[in-house]
Amino acid sequence: MSSYTVEVEESRPAADGKPSAGPVYRSIYAKDGLMEMPTGFESPWDFFSESVKKNPKNQLLGRRQVVNNKAGPYNWLTYEEVYETTVKIGSAIRSRGVNLGDRCGIYGVNSPEWIMAMEACNSQAISYVPLYDSLGANAVEFIINHAEVSIVFAQESKIPAILSCLSKCNSYLKTIVSFGSISSTQKSEAEDQGVVCFSWEEFVQMGSLDHELPQKRKTDICTIMYTSGTTGEPKGVILTNGAFMGEVLSMDQLLVLTDKEGTGEDVYFSFLPLAHIFDQIIETYCIYRGASIGFWQGDIRYLIEDLQVLKPTIFCGVPRVYDRIYTGIVDKIEAGGLLKKLLFQYAYNYKLRNMEKGLKQDEAAPRFDRLVFDKIKLAFGGRVRLMLSGAAPLPKHVEEFLRVTCCCTLSQGYGLTESCGGCFTSIVNVYPMVGTVGVPMTTIEARLESVPEMGYDALESVPRGEICLKGKTLFSGYHKREDLTKSVLVDGWFHTGDIGEWQPDGAMKIIDRKKNIFKLSQGEYVAVENIEGVYSRCPLVTSIWIYGSSFESFLVAVVVPERKPLEDWASTNQETGDFSSLCNNTKARKYILDELNSTARKHKLRGFEMLRAVHLEPNPFDIERDLVTPTFKLKRPQLLNYYKDIIDQLYKEAKAKTTDRLASFS
Repeated sequence: MSSYTVEVEESRPAADGKPSAGPVYRSIYAKDGLMEMPTGFESPWDFFSESVKKNPKNQLLGRRQVVNNKAGPYNWLTYEEVYETTVKIGSAIRSRGVNLGDRCGIYGVNSPEWIMAMEACNSQAISYVPLYDSLGANAVEFIINHAEVSIVFAQESKIPAILSCLSKCNSYLKTIVSFGSISSTQKSEAEDQGVVCFSWEEFVQMGSLDHELPQKRKTDICTIMYTSGTTGEPKGVILTNGAFMGEVLSMDQLLVLTDKEGTGEDVYFSFLPLAHIFDQIIETYCIYRGASIGFWQGDIRYLIEDLQVLKPTIFCGVPRVYDRIYTGIVDKIEAGGLLKKLLFQYAYNYKLRNMEKGLKQDEAAPRFDRLVFDKIKLAFGGRVRLMLSGAAPLPKHVEEFLRVTCCCTLSQGYGLTESCGGCFTSIVNVYPMVGTVGVPMTTIEARLESVPEMGYDALESVPRGEICLKGKTLFSGYHKREDLTKSVLVDGWFHTGDIGEWQPDGAMKIIDRKKNIFKLSQGEYVAVENIEGVYSRCPLVTSIWIYGSSFESFLVAVVVPERKPLEDWASTNQETGDFSSLCNNTKARKYILDELNSTARKHKLRGFEMLRAVHLEPNPFDIERDLVTPTFKLKRPQLLNYYKDIIDQLYKEAKAKTTDRLASFS
C-alpha cells in the first residue's frame, strides 16, 4: 500500500454480526516483527538506575527559585542526588507498611518531587496512581477508594482537598506526604481520621540508603492511570512495566532511525500535566537518555518567560498551546508593517515549496532561517530541535506554519492512555505527512474496522473506519471494570473509538470520533468534531460547542468569543457595554453567527452543517463546571445538561425567524 507501512494480514469480510475490517499494517521500521524488549530491562527503574551509573553528575531535575515573588535562574539536582533521595523515599514508603503491588497516589502539578515519588514507587515495585490535579475532590476520593490507595504524595496546596474527603476514604489511605511542609493543624486534622502526615524532609529522613530493592518484572503493574472520560466515572487504565518501557524504547528507536536520539545535552521543558501518559513517557525517555528536565512555575502567565530562561531543546505541546503561540506570532507579523509582512510571506512560501519538494527543514532555506525565522525560534528559547504534538489533532495550517518557521523538526502523534501514549507518529522531515498522525509505532499493529451506521467502509479504495490496535504497548484492561474492558478489547484488538483514514503513503488521518455523531431529523448524519474544527478557524472564536437535536433539522452552538475582536467590533459599531453585556447583545450575536457561517462556506460545509443560531458565552468552558476534561476535550452530555435551557431557546428563536420569513413571503 505504501512507502511507510507493510501489510502483515489480509482484510476480512463482514460475518457473524461483525463488520468488515481492512488489512493489518505495521511500520516499515518493524516490518520483520514488532520491537523486542532488550534483555536486562524489567522496570522503568532500570532506565533510571542505568542512567545514574552513566551520568551521575548530569543535571536531572531543575526548577526556578522564587525569592520575593521574583523567579530566579534554574536550580538543579544531579542524577546522583535524585537517586539518593529516591531510594530513601522508597525505603520510607515500605516502612509505612506499603508492600509490593500496593498503590501510591501522586497529586500535584509537575515538580521534582512528582518525579521522585514516581521513581520511588518504581524502585519498590509499587504501582503509582496519578490523582488528577484538575478533577476536583470528588474524583480524588473516587480514585483513592477505587484503586485502594494507601499512601499519597501531594503538593502543599492540594493537602486541603485530600483532608476534606478524608472521612470518606480513610479505610484505605493511611499516610500523606507533602511535597513541601505541612502544618501541625493539618497533621492533627488527619490524625483524627487515623491518617499520619509527613513533610517531604521528615519522610526522606525516615528512609535508608542501604535498603535492598525487590526484584521487578515486566508483567508487574507500573501505574494505574485514571482517564476522565467524557462521560461517567473515571476509568483506571492498567499499564505494565513492559508496556511502559516498550513505549519509551519505541520512541527511542524511531528517533535513532529517522532523526536524532536524545543525549545528555538535551533539556526538556516540563509543563504538560505529569498526571497524563504523554508527559510521563517523554520525561522517562529523557531520564533513559541522561537528559535534563526543567519544570515550569505552574502559572500560564510565566510560561514564555520560563521557556526563555530554560532554553530547552525538546518541547512537547498540545494543539491548544500551539494554536495560542501561532496566533501570537501571526498578530506580531500583521503589526510589523507592510515591508516586513511581504518579506515574511516571501520567505515562508520559498521554504514551504522546498520542503514540499522533499528538502529537510534545515536545508530548505538556511538563509531565511537566519534572517527571518530565527526570531520565531527565540519564542521557544532559541534552542528547540524537536517539537512533539499530541492529545488532539493539530490544525493543518498551524502544523504547516510551525514546520516552516520554528527551525526544528516537528512530529505530530496520536495515542491514548490505553495505548500507553503514542501509537502513531509522523516521521520527521517527511513533509507530506502534514495533517496526519503518521504511521504505527514499532510496538503496534493497526487496522481499520468498518462502521456501517456512519458510512465508513474499511474495504473501499480510500479505507475509512474505526482504528483498532494490537501490540506490546497496550493496556491490560480497566481496573475492576471487566465489563468496560470486554467492550473495547475484542479478539485481542483494542477499539479506540476514533475514526481514521489511511493515506496512500501509509499515514493515518483522524477524521472523526465514533461516538460524537448525531442524526438530524431529515436523516443526515453530522460528524460534530469535524465541523467544530472548521468553525474554530474563525478568528472570532476561542471555543465552540455545536449541538444538533435528532428532532430538529439544523444545528445551533454555544460560542466563547475572542474578547478583543468583539470589543473592536463594538467600538466600530457604537455598541457599548463590557464583554459580558456584549455577549448578550443581539447585533453581536448576529455578527458572530454571520462570520462563523462565512468560514463554513469558505471551507465548503454543506447546508445542514451551517449554524442557525448561537449563544455567546463570556466564560471559557472549564473543568470547575465539569464541561471539559483536563485535556480540554468537550464533555458533550455535561454541556447539554448545563446549557439545556439555552439550547431550547436557540431552537425556538431560529424556528420563529423561519416562520417570520415564510410569513413575509406569503
